[in-house]
Amino acid sequence: MASVGRMAGVSQVTVSRALSDPSKVSPETLRRIHEAIEATGFVPNALAGALASRRSRLITALVPSITNIVYSSLLHGFSDIMREHGYQIMLSETGFDPEREQEMIETHLARRPDGMLLTGIHHSAAARRMLIGSGTPVVEVWDITETPIDCCVGFSHAATGAEAAEFAIRAGYRRAATVTAGDQRAQRRRDAFVEGFRAATGEELPAIDFPPGTATLGQGRDSLRRLIEEKGFEAGVIFCSSDQYAHGILTEAMARNLRVPDQIAVIGFGDQSFAEHTFPSLTTVRIDRDALGKAAAKALLDRFENRPLKTSTINVGFEIIKRASA
Repeated sequence: MASVGRMAGVSQVTVSRALSDPSKVSPETLRRIHEAIEATGFVPNALAGALASRRSRLITALVPSITNIVYSSLLHGFSDIMREHGYQIMLSETGFDPEREQEMIETHLARRPDGMLLTGIHHSAAARRMLIGSGTPVVEVWDITETPIDCCVGFSHAATGAEAAEFAIRAGYRRAATVTAGDQRAQRRRDAFVEGFRAATGEELPAIDFPPGTATLGQGRDSLRRLIEEKGFEAGVIFCSSDQYAHGILTEAMARNLRVPDQIAVIGFGDQSFAEHTFPSLTTVRIDRDALGKAAAKALLDRFENRPLKTSTINVGFEIIKRASA
């Protein structure tokens, strides 16, 4: 700032004032300071500014997978709103490991963010203590609970599974199977689907379960092979915890000359961009991820400004999109 001040012909204090509150500096002086900043490539010290204002203008976000389109599209809407209000996002990947998430929460809190976005509502006891003790505004996304750390924005995973089961029963299916990733939210969807379908038909449902991680088309293909060859599943509807698994099942069904949806029907989850373009097009559960991310951003901004939240639990809902696969 001293170098910028010398070039602009003003004091270092004036430069600091121009950066923190431009309205207190004349337009001509502000012009000279900005020209000096551009000439020197000066980058203001955000940490020093944060100490003075007690605002870091930093939001930290923790997601299980950076490459998963579900989380990246959610963050897109969230980041757009936060950037419009002068905040920047620091992002970390936690996998599906509570211990790793706890380590990342501690690391992020050390940066003194103004707020934090977490994926899900289940965290270690130590992580909850750190978050509550820090006083940092927190928004939990992609799930809902009546007892959030601060506030949460999401939907009921159990309800999606239950409604998918009702959809399958109304469509006339009397046999079903599930293909599920190894995270808690996917398992809740599976369990609700199984409970609803079993209650209506009395049938036991064969299941293929994968360990935690990013779902792949290859795993989807393998799951149909295993259902047929190991579980004896020859016809019915398959409820998947992701569109990737469902896409793989459609591919494997085509390779085996199985008719979809006459022999094998498929329901995915997520309504990803490819879902309406698979062959046949994929029936799936849609969550408006962009709207969810924007609602999470608004909740944090309300917390920053001490505006009362209408509710600490915001349910954005979901919709079953009926297409040709079921």
